[in-house]
Amino acid sequence: MREITASGQTVDEAIQSALEQLNTTLDRVEVKVIDEGSKGFLGIFGSKLAIVSVALLKNQIEETEEFIKEVTKNMGVDIELTTTVKDKHVSFEMNGEKIALLIGKRGQTLNALQYLVQLVINKDSQQFYRVTLDAEGYRKRREETLEVLAEKLAAKALRIKKKVSLEPMPAYERKIIHTVLQNRKDVSTYSDGVEPHRYVVIKP
Repeated sequence: MREITASGQTVDEAIQSALEQLNTTLDRVEVKVIDEGSKGFLGIFGSKLAIVSVALLKNQIEETEEFIKEVTKNMGVDIELTTTVKDKHVSFEMNGEKIALLIGKRGQTLNALQYLVQLVINKDSQQFYRVTLDAEGYRKRREETLEVLAEKLAAKALRIKKKVSLEPMPAYERKIIHTVLQNRKDVSTYSDGVEPHRYVVIKP
C-alpha cells in the first residue's frame, strides 16, 4: 500500500496536496490526520501546518488479477487475462496454450480456482463482488453440455419410471439443470446431498 505524508495551511489543503501527489481521488484513499495545525497569534506567529498521512486503498480487482496470474504460473501455465466488470460482477477470462490444466476434469480445477478468486477479491473489503472465472469459453460449452444432459436424463427418468441422480455439481451448474426442466409437467427436479457433494435429482 503506497502511503505519503503531506502538509498544508489546513487539513483540507494537506489532503489535497497528497491527492495530487498520488494522482488519485478522495474515495480511493484512507486519511489519517497527524496534526490539525494552528493559525497562531494573529494568524502569523507560532502558526503550525496541518499534517496528514494519506494511503492508497487496495484495488481489489488488480490484486485479484495478480493472484490469478501467480497461481496459474505456479501451475506451469502462462495466461493472458481479460477482466470485465459489470456492476458488482467481475468476469476473468483466461487464455493460453495449456488451458486444459486449468479446467480439469469436468471443470473441477476451474471451479476450485473460481472459489479461491471469490475469496481473494472480497478479502478485507467493503465492496462485495460476484466472480466468474472462465478459460477459453469453457463455461458456455459446459452450459450447453448440461442443457443436453438435462433433457437426456429427464427422458431416461420417464423411460425407467425412477428417479435419476446426476453427479455432484457446484450451485450454478445445478441451477442450469433446474432451469432447463422447470417448465416441464412430466418431471420435477430437486437438489440433494451436502456441499461440496450436492447433486440434482430428476424425478418423474
